[in-house]
Amino acid sequence: MYNGNFAMTLAEAQKAKHEYILKGIKFKEGDRVLDIGCGWGPMLQVIKQHKGIGVGVTLSPAQAQACKMSGFECYVMDWKDLDTKEIGKFDGVVSVGAFEHFCSIEEFKAGKQNLIYKQFFKLCSDILPKGGRLYLQTMMWGKRVPKLNEPDVNAPKLSDAWVLGHLAKYFPGSWLPNGLEHIEKCASPYFKLVSENNGRLDYIHTMNEWGKALNKFRFKKILPVLKLVPRYLTDKEFRYKITSLRYSCNRKCFEREIMSHQRMVFEKK
Repeated sequence: MYNGNFAMTLAEAQKAKHEYILKGIKFKEGDRVLDIGCGWGPMLQVIKQHKGIGVGVTLSPAQAQACKMSGFECYVMDWKDLDTKEIGKFDGVVSVGAFEHFCSIEEFKAGKQNLIYKQFFKLCSDILPKGGRLYLQTMMWGKRVPKLNEPDVNAPKLSDAWVLGHLAKYFPGSWLPNGLEHIEKCASPYFKLVSENNGRLDYIHTMNEWGKALNKFRFKKILPVLKLVPRYLTDKEFRYKITSLRYSCNRKCFEREIMSHQRMVFEKK
């Protein structure tokens, strides 16, 4: 989270994001916080450092194992399968970078996107007290929402369709929410939006910094890269993913405003 100050290091910007999240959910010492889509546990670590109790859920067994090895309470589980009676009540909920994957293309085609989002907000409402807060960070469609059949890896190189096609190979199965108003409307039966911050430019700069780190030569990278060569030569889908990385298709979608990035703080009604 740079907020225009791109002189900050990546680590400083990450710390600023974490502080923004804690402030948004009105975190205080001893609070129990659910992290939906906790990844490798960075937010759980921050909660622990501030003397709170973090509970994470993830779809990845490897991520859950890493979180548990760090001493965190974490479960391999889809949020849709959470039993509110078993998991109990929380003082706050955070979800960073997971919401964009909640609705598959097939579910979108079946007209289920709004229902899925409303189910998510209902779950968060059920486990929070009145006035409890949810921090939600997600990618979403930008100024131009693509058509369902638009992504095409065989389109002219570096065209919007080509970029979207390769990005879809890297992140298969997800259809994004259609902007801030769409998300707010789905949340409205349970939550009111109390603050929002658009992070599109922050995310572009972050991806640039990630790219510099990825491309920086280190001897320890040689063997892992060589191990990928056979897969690259034999797996067409893997080659699409490498192409997406090589041409920074994700970043291009943000630069062209096909996609955007939103931070939101909701308060339970």
